[in-house]
Parts: sequence; structure tokens; C-alpha cells
Amino acid sequence: MSHGDEHGYRGDPGSRTDDDFGGTGQTRTRLPGAGDTDEYGAARRPAHSSRSLITVIGIVVLLIAAIAFVNRGDDSDEPDSSPKGADAQPTSATGVDPVKGKTANIPTGYARDEQGAQSAAANYAVALGSDGMYSQTSRVDIVNTVYAPEVAEARRGDLDKVYSDEKFLSGIGLKPDGSAPEGMTFVTRTNPMGSKVENFSANTAKVSVWYSELFGLAGESSKTPVTQSWYTNTFELKWVNGDWKVADFTQKDGPVPVGRDQTASGAKEMADAVEQFGGFTYAR
Repeated sequence: MSHGDEHGYRGDPGSRTDDDFGGTGQTRTRLPGAGDTDEYGAARRPAHSSRSLITVIGIVVLLIAAIAFVNRGDDSDEPDSSPKGADAQPTSATGVDPVKGKTANIPTGYARDEQGAQSAAANYAVALGSDGMYSQTSRVDIVNTVYAPEVAEARRGDLDKVYSDEKFLSGIGLKPDGSAPEGMTFVTRTNPMGSKVENFSANTAKVSVWYSELFGLAGESSKTPVTQSWYTNTFELKWVNGDWKVADFTQKDGPVPVGRDQTASGAKEMADAVEQFGGFTYAR
């Protein structure tokens, strides 16, 4: 739905126009030749230019005074005592610096607190939604890094069956080995929007991650062009050997925002964007 589809916007019934404000509660009807009368037919008094000039000067003086008042605090050396940081808004970026360690090119070494658990969940969502899951070699590294040891062993077999299924791969336009056809770029990228802690203890955590996902093949003859979807993954994490690891997770659709009326980019532009714009290490 575009902005113009909203009720009461511009020409929709119920929307207000300049002519709805006459001060009389009635809609003005201006007829040809009636420019010298008001809404009741009475002759309008001529405007006094001197009175208009005084009014304009008064407005300018008030405006200058208001600007001076607003700028007065810019030169103060006193610290801001307002509680802006006390209660961060839901859309605000919060938390500590990203982790510096990596295993199999996946950020690892998170703090044993709620923020560390959220950072782990966000980065693990990115890893599990990456194109590395479609290569057996990199998939083993991802699974061993993200999952708890006892879970990883069981997950490897299940995931191998899924990601090596030729019917599944051909359905999304990939070759039997999981690679993209010549001249195509396979796009699968997870972009976390935010995270929240459902529950937390010293050894376990339940964290939900809301994210958008780009998925498809970028290429002139692609039958599965790159599209965007929205999901929420809820991760069951456990503290293992000094780091957070995934014990299990579930996925559900949404929340899904309203799309804007934008023209989709061409296949080459999309492929170039994915190759040129690198991903992030996410931290809370």
C-alpha cells in the first residue's frame, strides 16, 4: 500500500482542503466575479498596508528572539543532565562493542550476560542463513561453531540431507553441488533488525531475533529473482566452554512491514551490491 492509499489522504473523502477553514463552519463557494465579497455577500474592507507591515515586523522580531533562545544553550559547558540514556527507545542501538574473536569466520567469544546472548543469537542467525550452508565444507564449520557440541553432531546429518537434496537445489536454481549456474549470483543474506531476551540465566538463554532475508538468484535469465522476506528466530542458547552455543531454534514469519512502491533493481545491480557491500558483526 502506498502513502496515497491511506484514508483521508489528499483527494479521499473526508480529507480536508484549504476551503474547509472559513471560520464560519461552512464551505466557501467562490463564484466568478465575487472576489470582492465575503462568504455572506458583504463587501470586504480594503487591506491596510501599514497594519500589514507592522504585523510582519512583529513576527520577524519574535522569530529572531526564539532562535536566540534556542541557541543560548549551545555555548554552555554544563553536562546534559537529561535522562536520555536511562531508558533507550526500542529502535535505538544499545550495548557493548562487538566481539573481536572469530571461528570459521563467525564472531565468537561473547559475554556471559544478556547482551552477549543477544549478540550471539544475531550473529548465529546470519551464519545459518548464509550461502556457506550450501557448501558441505563450510557447512560443517558453521554447524560446529554455532551449535553446542552434542547438538552439532546430530544436526550435521540432518542438514546434509536438506542441503544436498537435488530436487531442493534445482527448485531454487542451483546446481547439484549447491553452486550457482554460470553468469548467476546466488544471494542469501540475513539482516538482523533487532533482538530481545525471552528469558535468561547464567547457563541458558532464550533470545528472539527479528530479521529480513534476501534470497534468490541474480542474473538476466534467473527464474528465481532475489526477493525479501521477514522472520523471527527464537534461539535456545547454552553456555558451553566459555561461549554461547545454539541448543535449538524455531522460526516464524514476520513481523512484516508494508512495502514501498519502489522499482526493483536489475539483476546486475543486485549482484554487484551483494558482492560489494559486506556484512556486519552484530552486537547488542
